[in-house]
Amino acid sequence: MRRPLRIGNASGFYGDRFDAVREMLTGGGLDVLTADHLAELTMLILGRDRLKDPGLGYSRTFLRQMEEGLGLAHDRGVRIVTNAGGLNPAGLADALRALARRLGLPDVRVAHVEGDQLPVPDGALTANAYLGGAGITACLRAGADVVVTGRVTDAALVSGPAAWWFGWGPEEYDRLAGAVVAGHVLECGTQATGGNYAFFTRHDVRRPGFPVAELHEDGSAVITKHDGTGGVVDTGTVTAQLLYETAGARYAGPDVTARLDTVRLDPDGPDRVRISGVRGEEPPPTLKAGLTRLGGWRNEVVFVLTGLDVEAKARLVREQLEDALTVRPAEVRWELARTDRPDAGTEETASALLRLVVRDADPDAVGRAVSGAAVELALGSYPGFHITAPPGKGAPYGVFEAVYVDPGTVTHTAVLPDGERLVVPAPVRTRPLDPVPRPPLPDPLPDGPVRRAPLGLVAGARSGDKGGDANIGVWAPTDEAWRWLAHALTADRLRALLPETDGLPVERHVLPNLRALNFTVTGLLGEGVAAQARFDPQAKALGEWLRARHLDIPEALL
Repeated sequence: MRRPLRIGNASGFYGDRFDAVREMLTGGGLDVLTADHLAELTMLILGRDRLKDPGLGYSRTFLRQMEEGLGLAHDRGVRIVTNAGGLNPAGLADALRALARRLGLPDVRVAHVEGDQLPVPDGALTANAYLGGAGITACLRAGADVVVTGRVTDAALVSGPAAWWFGWGPEEYDRLAGAVVAGHVLECGTQATGGNYAFFTRHDVRRPGFPVAELHEDGSAVITKHDGTGGVVDTGTVTAQLLYETAGARYAGPDVTARLDTVRLDPDGPDRVRISGVRGEEPPPTLKAGLTRLGGWRNEVVFVLTGLDVEAKARLVREQLEDALTVRPAEVRWELARTDRPDAGTEETASALLRLVVRDADPDAVGRAVSGAAVELALGSYPGFHITAPPGKGAPYGVFEAVYVDPGTVTHTAVLPDGERLVVPAPVRTRPLDPVPRPPLPDPLPDGPVRRAPLGLVAGARSGDKGGDANIGVWAPTDEAWRWLAHALTADRLRALLPETDGLPVERHVLPNLRALNFTVTGLLGEGVAAQARFDPQAKALGEWLRARHLDIPEALL
């Protein structure tokens, strides 16, 4: 039996902490270091980069990190796996080879994975399938020190190296599923070690360290971090990340579908959580792909309304600006945020914000025609008129769309260090993503006195985005709190607590092993994060809003 694979992650997004690569390579022993740079918004950013220069389309930040990191990894025998190749993995691989020569490291072997790029439909900017980890596995088996990919699933950065390390075959579903779950915990970096954590006040999370997984041959894993780094790893931080940007019990990927309802979490010592029991199934018959396109142009003006008569001031300036627009944009949205307080001690806390957002296919319709009209009201509108920023000309916004394609139409290719091109076959066996049977709920708590209080006193939450949909994972830290939560927080109750979800499809998924509920809200985010259709376009704080809402909670839990 081979020793466990020790794999760490140094990036959760394009723009994450720059010195994390050095921290991870020098802070403790690793076999593999990953760096996740891609997200739905990132593909749009890289697509726009490539419009300016066809030689770009990859993460230039990662290349700068490798100025130091490549030598450190080489000296320590650490393999590097990253999806920073984006839309141009071959270009980044070539740049890394040139960097290795310049650094006096000619024996560093670089490979890359391609084949995710699909024919781009008319009007789209990028079209990429989400590949699995098998191409990464092939590159590592061929001796690669660095593997660069384009659009693979985030978890593939871990499952691919795990299959290489342990020699797993493509149908060892339970083991692959365990690695996928570990990869999902690692993929967002410090979100697994106390970052963005509901109960952050209980720990020192000023500078959380990046996560490490010790993967075992049976697919189980221990999540931890380097000794001496900040933050915390406990069952709560791992649960929060497991629920992030997921939906039901079946967590589908191109290599395997992991059953989140089988995951078991157990403490394994300070800053160590063991993941075990993960079951896997055949992957779905279709492959997810993402399309991005430029959706048009947007602009916004934020008016500051101070003191008395806030509603009347908002009504006045809205009527004035609507009358002043010679060409009405295709979409005009007003939102009044009542951030003001009565008898406030500072001018800022006496002020509310009226936000105007406009969109149109024509940049002229949302540019100076809107912001200029707003500024022209400065001396003839409500008392105390001012806005938060000078007039702007508007900016393009993007749209993300998820589609599904036949895996046979994608040529998943590992380009090995010697230049050989190895085509990765599509899965032989697949399984539709049918809903799992509803699990039984725990016995409810006995009747007793209740108190009106915030949900967050007894439950944690983490939320995120998938295209235009949002998810909110809610978990209970104790068995008693779970007995209450499982019955109290229904889909209808969630709609009542979060009125913005009213009228939208809300689906509740029950995960008893995690003492968790996962809600998906379809359509809350419009056309996705790049479209900026909502105040919180990625639903990052949706869970915290839910935790701040009041409901009747048993006093025994408070």
